[in-house]
Amino acid sequence: MAVTTTAPVVGVLAVQGDVREHLAALEGGGARAVTVRRPAEVEAVDGLVVPGGESTTIDKLVRAFDLQEPLRARIAAGLPVYGSCAGMILLADRLADGAAGQQTLGGMDILVRRNAFGRQVDSFEEDLHIREIGGEPVRAVFIRAPWVEEAGPAVEVLARVETGPAAGRIVAARQGSLLVTSFHPEVTGDHRLHRLFVDMVVRATRRGR
Repeated sequence: MAVTTTAPVVGVLAVQGDVREHLAALEGGGARAVTVRRPAEVEAVDGLVVPGGESTTIDKLVRAFDLQEPLRARIAAGLPVYGSCAGMILLADRLADGAAGQQTLGGMDILVRRNAFGRQVDSFEEDLHIREIGGEPVRAVFIRAPWVEEAGPAVEVLARVETGPAAGRIVAARQGSLLVTSFHPEVTGDHRLHRLFVDMVVRATRRGR
């Protein structure tokens, strides 16, 4: 494991998806952000972001680049990982819609439904109140977003949809060193969720020294 002396080194899985936006948000949240494409790079980071994108494509590329087993091993060993949108799907232990052939990295005791809010044309924004980051509500951007359909007893629910027909659906959660959101905080310029994750990385790194 990398040893943090100042800013923690946080990787962004850079096989597909909104990589640049997460790199910028992590830097804004106090991390030293790097891309991760190779197994050796998985071993060199203090934390990792699995970005939004197309979950089936990310899954296939992770396997093609021989990243699946190194990622699963580090997640099992306690690597802090944040998954947004497609990243939420990939960190789930179970998928609700029986996606043929799709595998996940797993680690979080959640059942996730892909594209739960509808197609691209059904994308929307909503203000969410997340106690753990305080202050003003988070402006959440949902793009072909999943939601958490079931959460195990060790999972801490951080946010639910607050209005409309999907009110009550879980869209942000945390379990141990894993954090997931259905939405895309990296596109709004609000770095508070990334700061929350960077703080998780710092605490985990200190425990591992």
